[in-house]
Amino acid sequence: MSFDGIVVNSLAKELKNTLVGAKIDKVYQPERDEIFLKIRTRSENLKLVISASASHPMLYIAEKYEKTNPKKAPVFCMTLRKYIQNGVIVDIKQVGFERIIKISVDSYDELKEKTTKDIYVEIMGKHSNIIVVSRKDNRILDSIKRIPLSVSRVRQILPGNEYELPPVQQKANPLEGIDVVIFDDPKEDIINKNDESAIMVNDVKDTKVEIENTQSNEEVFKVLYKRVLGISPLISKEICYRAGIEPKRRSSELSVEEKEKLIYELNMIFSDITKGVIYPNIIIDEKRDKLIEFSTVKLSQYKNFTVIPMKSVSSMIEDYYLNKEIKERIAQRASAIKKSISLKLDRTEHKIKKQLKEYEESEKADVYKVKGELITSYIYMIKQGMDKVVLNNFYDENKEVEISLKTNLTPSENAQKYFKKYNKLKNAKEELTKQLEINKEEKEYLENTLLAIENCENAKELKEIREELIREGYVKSGKIPKKSNKPETSFMKYISKNGNQIIVGKNNKQNDYLTLRLADNEDYWFHTKDIPGSHVVIKCAGKEVSADEIVEAATLAAFYSKAKMSANVPVDYTMKKNVKKPSGAKPGMVIYEKNKTVYVTPSDEAVTLIKKG
Repeated sequence: MSFDGIVVNSLAKELKNTLVGAKIDKVYQPERDEIFLKIRTRSENLKLVISASASHPMLYIAEKYEKTNPKKAPVFCMTLRKYIQNGVIVDIKQVGFERIIKISVDSYDELKEKTTKDIYVEIMGKHSNIIVVSRKDNRILDSIKRIPLSVSRVRQILPGNEYELPPVQQKANPLEGIDVVIFDDPKEDIINKNDESAIMVNDVKDTKVEIENTQSNEEVFKVLYKRVLGISPLISKEICYRAGIEPKRRSSELSVEEKEKLIYELNMIFSDITKGVIYPNIIIDEKRDKLIEFSTVKLSQYKNFTVIPMKSVSSMIEDYYLNKEIKERIAQRASAIKKSISLKLDRTEHKIKKQLKEYEESEKADVYKVKGELITSYIYMIKQGMDKVVLNNFYDENKEVEISLKTNLTPSENAQKYFKKYNKLKNAKEELTKQLEINKEEKEYLENTLLAIENCENAKELKEIREELIREGYVKSGKIPKKSNKPETSFMKYISKNGNQIIVGKNNKQNDYLTLRLADNEDYWFHTKDIPGSHVVIKCAGKEVSADEIVEAATLAAFYSKAKMSANVPVDYTMKKNVKKPSGAKPGMVIYEKNKTVYVTPSDEAVTLIKKG
């Protein structure tokens, strides 16, 4: 995880500089595993958010926090109000070099005596916790997550118990200096792994311990984070990158010089940390609109991604997790819609498959007509009770054909049976042709909708798609939203090499508006051939469009289609005046003519080269 010992170290120092001497005005608990403290310093009011969430444990000074509080305060919140509300923060520090921060608060008890309470914030994934401890006797007053014996035999977190730090990790402390010895197998472990009474980290001074025994043939980056305290796989890979060594190389393959390079880069990082030199930043992949990592170390390994410098460690943590939470919420909402649409798509595809089989059967209609006419022509040769007859087929060069007969029917009735079968299949063929057209259009619409959901970047775009699905009857809702032709969300815009604007639709509503309203008759229109995808338009106002511009627009059309990961994707293009929307067609569905086709291979690199507008 990005929230490693290095980030915790920088955060603890930042919080200490900002909050020591401040008063805790209010304590709230908006979530089961999260609290926030209203803190008053001499110059401003601040909010300190502390979360012990299993997925996103964190601690930071918030600027955008907007969660509402429950009407009835939970028990843990009441405990905090009793012991730390109106108290003064006297110290904040990292425990050892672990992912633990201790916040010390002085407050007055019922007897008006000043006492110190320590709030331990343990940022450890699913084991994260917030624990309030009395400094006087080191007894736990309460915790946001109570851990009884039934959950852990090693460490119980319950009111009244003596507080113990989590078991120490057998790793070298980087603040004391690291040597190449970390790449060698230690002769023995000083901790008995079968002994439940694990050594605890002292919160005042670090004790240098023997390093955990691991295989000497392990990958280099794993050796680093498994044997050095406080660093994550992210920082391990950064050290390898700076040293010019492949992270997945086996440690046994390293030369002495390579080991020294790694140790040098590791010690350089911790030299900056000791001096207080930090670089809070978030790494994002703009092409996929995806958050990658955050750190207080400058990450050279992500040179092909966008680095956003942050003003503080708290703002870095808040922005990263706030954006991550928004994206996860969108993905969660989109998941329900995708599941419903995918189910309808599966049913439609099954229906088409069945209808195609019936259509093939209906193609044999003329065979039954011929048999009926032959029976009628040779009726004088056929007697009731015959189960078959061989006749000359005068429709096919007098070739002989064997015709099955029902023994209980007269020759005339057998002929009528074949004519009836012919008429039934003939009518079925006409109806199946109509139904196949309807179902194929529905299949295309559902595939386009699924693609639009996958391309959603915010809640507003997802809402636009959901409203469309409600109006089309695919999603049930008590109230049908009012129809509006103009989309509320923004198009994707690019600039071609010759300076013309290229516009890309992200969903059916945008596609319709772009093609039917925004594009002029002389503009160029693009769409992947027989593949669900976005409508793309080059706004050229009748001017000639170069071959390079056609490739650029076609690349965007292929990239924002179902064939994004394919090579040699066919993309049709034509003038917008040749594109029409049939009456009653579903959103995003159009027909076109007089088109040409260009083949392109979409990729992140190719799209990056096209300038955004």
